[in-house]
Amino acid sequence: MAIRKGRMGIKMRHQFPFTPFSLILFLFALPQQSVLSKTLKRDVKALNEIKASLGWRVVYSWVGDDPCGDALLPPWSGVTCSTQGDYRVVTELEVYAVSIVGPFPVAVTNLLDLTRLDLHNNKLTGPIPPQIGRLRRLKILNLRWNKLQGVIPPEIGALKSLTHLYLGFNNFKGEIPKELVDLRELRYLHLNENRLSGRISPELGTLPNLRHLDVGNNHLVGTIRELIRLEGCFPSLRNLYINNNYFTGGVPSQLANLTNLEILYLSYNKMSGIIPPGVAHIPKLTYLYLDHNQFSGRIPDAFYKHPFLKEMYIEGNAFRQGVKPIGFHKVLEVSDAEFLV
Repeated sequence: MAIRKGRMGIKMRHQFPFTPFSLILFLFALPQQSVLSKTLKRDVKALNEIKASLGWRVVYSWVGDDPCGDALLPPWSGVTCSTQGDYRVVTELEVYAVSIVGPFPVAVTNLLDLTRLDLHNNKLTGPIPPQIGRLRRLKILNLRWNKLQGVIPPEIGALKSLTHLYLGFNNFKGEIPKELVDLRELRYLHLNENRLSGRISPELGTLPNLRHLDVGNNHLVGTIRELIRLEGCFPSLRNLYINNNYFTGGVPSQLANLTNLEILYLSYNKMSGIIPPGVAHIPKLTYLYLDHNQFSGRIPDAFYKHPFLKEMYIEGNAFRQGVKPIGFHKVLEVSDAEFLV
């Protein structure tokens, strides 16, 4: 038996020499289904439920039953999958600007491995379901330019990995949920063009990575002094948009502590008082919009000497007339130069 086994082994080695080239041929000869991992049933079910709920213009290219594709069909358009262990899971869903009509598809919240969800520029209506808080791996949530309504669900605060939150250009109402303070990785927060009311929590200033805060065109109240009252607040903030709200009070000198600020947009509020010279010493300030408030006094001369300031809008205030000529600052562009001193 031992001799026979040895001869058999020799014969097999002779017929199937083990070389890198033969291994490649062997792998290509395998059925494709054995090479592809199976898509997790949970994700297949969720995407097919979404497919059944969307209009034909959205899903006409979603062919087959497996959203991650198979041996014969590619992945569905807008669906990105990755392999985790023995299975493929859906990690990104991008279905935007395709006129989706109807409520937010709740089945999306069963895609527990999503890192990106982009449904912007559609016609989604109704509220964001509280189940959104299940998407714990989500980094980017983009729902802007829809017709979503109701309050922003506090469950969004459970999305600890979130870096980008875009909810602008909808019909959200109520207050900005305080749970957003729990999003320690958040960099971009867009809540503009809604019907939000109340005050912005100063606790948002504790978010260490927040670079862009846009709450413009809402019904918010409060003062900048309240917003920046916490020591060391907004350490990474570059762009602050609070325009077209109902903010009152003045521009506090402490605003100069936001040393990374590049854009400050205060237009169309009810703010008053003088502009402190310290604001002109924010190192990278590039765009300053003060127009259509109730500011008074004079524009500090330091603004003309700022090395980065490109635009400053001041019309619609009560600034005192001055004599500075147009072009005193080579880059500065103002809409009403006669009010500059």
